[in-house]
Amino acid sequence: MTYILPLLAVLLGYLIALAIKKTTSGINLLLAFSGAFLLSITVFEFIPHVYHSEASNVGVFVMLGILIQLILEFLSGGAEHGHTHYDIEKSHFPWALFISLCIHSLLEGFPIGQSDTLLMAVVIHKMPVAIIISSFLLKTQLKKWQVLSFVLIFGLMTPLGHLLSDLLNEFKTYLTYVDAVVVGIFLHISTTILFESQKNHRFNASKFIVIVIGIVAAYFLGHGH
Repeated sequence: MTYILPLLAVLLGYLIALAIKKTTSGINLLLAFSGAFLLSITVFEFIPHVYHSEASNVGVFVMLGILIQLILEFLSGGAEHGHTHYDIEKSHFPWALFISLCIHSLLEGFPIGQSDTLLMAVVIHKMPVAIIISSFLLKTQLKKWQVLSFVLIFGLMTPLGHLLSDLLNEFKTYLTYVDAVVVGIFLHISTTILFESQKNHRFNASKFIVIVIGIVAAYFLGHGH
């Protein structure tokens, strides 16, 4: 399931995008929930796991993860947290967006085998992002097979990251540094989702409630494991 669920989440996102044609407020609420859930699982479980390891200078690699995500977002325009700035009139394949999303997706696959809740957080995060990216790309001049290829490869990168983690399991110290980098990526993405979920910084009761539900669900699910 660790290999299958991330791919299924992305493919389901693509199918939802085909069905609804445009991003709705419900998708934005799901995005807000996913950001709160991902941030909470990172804080409750993932950060303690990384800092309890024998690796030194873990904090440096957490900050490196934040910097890496900033670079990836420069290339993708923030697609990892629901933004797309690709010119809708262009017909050429968006390679910068594709490569940055694949790198992000590959890295987030490394730690997902460590706990069911972390896997769940990544899956919940990927679905609304896949819906938003797919719905946007379907409006461009790209052919349907190009969009589907984009989504399919993007979906496969997380299972590939998990596979690499399994293959490199004997190098646990180095994998801890990769985990620390992913912590930084998750912190940046999840907080950006939460900060950007309020348009013009106005209080939105429904999104606030969804965020609180995400935090509470992560707490109880995490402590249940």
